[in-house]
Amino acid sequence: MSTPAIAATQPIGPESAPLLVLGPSLGTSTTLWESTIPTLAERFRVVAWDLPGHGSSPAAIAPFTVGDLADAVARTVEEDRFFYAGVSLGGATGLELMLRHPGRVRAAAIIASGAQLGDPGAWHERAAQVRAQSTSSLIIASAQRWFAGGSVARHPELTGRLLHALQGADDQSYALCCEALAAYDVRDLLGEIGRPTLAVWGEHDGVAPQAMSAEIAAGVASGQAVMVADAAHLPPAEQPEAVAGILAGFFARTEGEAHVATGR
Repeated sequence: MSTPAIAATQPIGPESAPLLVLGPSLGTSTTLWESTIPTLAERFRVVAWDLPGHGSSPAAIAPFTVGDLADAVARTVEEDRFFYAGVSLGGATGLELMLRHPGRVRAAAIIASGAQLGDPGAWHERAAQVRAQSTSSLIIASAQRWFAGGSVARHPELTGRLLHALQGADDQSYALCCEALAAYDVRDLLGEIGRPTLAVWGEHDGVAPQAMSAEIAAGVASGQAVMVADAAHLPPAEQPEAVAGILAGFFARTEGEAHVATGR
C-alpha cells in the first residue's frame, strides 16, 4: 500500500477565515460541492479534493487504503488545522483523518457515510466489473443510488455533470477505491475519535442510511447526527443550501465552544 497522489482546488473565501476541506464520494469530483461552495465561502476558506483518477487527481499507480487517502489529504493540505466535510468515501476518509491525524482536524462532518460501508464481496465484484466493462457500466445504477426523486429535475445540469464525472473516472483508480472500501472498517475505533463530529444522512439514502450516522454519533466522544430532507446519497448536490447551512452552523458552534473552553 502507498499514499496516493491527489489534487485539490485553490482556496476560495476570505484569507483570514478558517480553512474548510471538502471530500468527494466515489465516482464524483469536486463538482459535487460546487453549488454548496459559494455559501460556505462566505465564512470559510474552502478547498475541495479529488479521489485518485477522478477529476483533476492523477491515476493511482498502486493499491491504497482509506487510511492512505487520509494521509494524502493531510499531506496535501498545507494549513496545520482545518475543518473537514466529506461524502461517502470522502466521509470515511474524514473518520480516518481524525484517527490518524487528530491534531489537524478541528471538527468534521461525515456525510452519507459510515464507519463501515457495504459488503466487501460486493465491492470486489464492482471492482472487477469496472476493470472489465469500465465505469460507464455503472451509470444507471449509480444514478438510482445517488439521487432522490426530484433531484435530477431540480438540478439537471449538475446531476448530468456528476454522471459524466463517473464516466470519465480512471477505471483502475475507481477499482482500487472499491478495494479500499472493501477493507475499510473503523467501527471498533470510533471511541478513539475525540474531535467534534457531525454525522449527516440523506432522507432517502439507501447506501448509508440513518443507522450508520447514528452509529458514528453514538460511537465518537462528541457526536451529533442530522438528516437532510429530500436527498439520497449526494446531499451537497441535491440540497446545497440545506447542507451549507448545516455545515456552517456546526462548525461555527464548535469554533465558539473551543474559544469558550480556552478562554479566548
